[in-house]
Amino acid sequence: MAIGPRIVASGGFDMLYREGMVLIEEVASYLDGDGRAESRGLPREASFLYASESMRLTTRLMQLASWLLLQRAVNEGELTAENARTEKEKVRFSATPSDRGGPGYGELPQRLLEFIAKGDRLFDRVQQFDKLERGGVPEYAPSAEGGIADQLARLKAAFGRLKE
Repeated sequence: MAIGPRIVASGGFDMLYREGMVLIEEVASYLDGDGRAESRGLPREASFLYASESMRLTTRLMQLASWLLLQRAVNEGELTAENARTEKEKVRFSATPSDRGGPGYGELPQRLLEFIAKGDRLFDRVQQFDKLERGGVPEYAPSAEGGIADQLARLKAAFGRLKE
């Protein structure tokens, strides 16, 4: 068995799952409550941007929730990895991060901006877990030197030489 799927099935996934579900609940609560009130006071340009960014964030979080729920079902033995992979293929991460900035961006509520940033980080982490689950090695991030991607790349390099 490859190391990637084992990592995905470990406690690291449980923490990612909990953080993801908490973020989804927090964002839903914010958008239905304080966010709605904050958006009413925005200038027109910022109001349109708020609507599009909140829609993009909601879409992305629902896609992430689907991935997290499918992976949890695999980890708990309710679904085979192959069946989950088929279902995951149906859920493309289409709500890509938007270009930050532009007219009205600086006027968006700070909490929305924080939720967007948290959603982006969750998205990146899920993508890394997805690569691991598929047997790949996450992309190397210079800021994560010594992190899991670096360690997996070193293992792959070391053990890859043994096959030759």
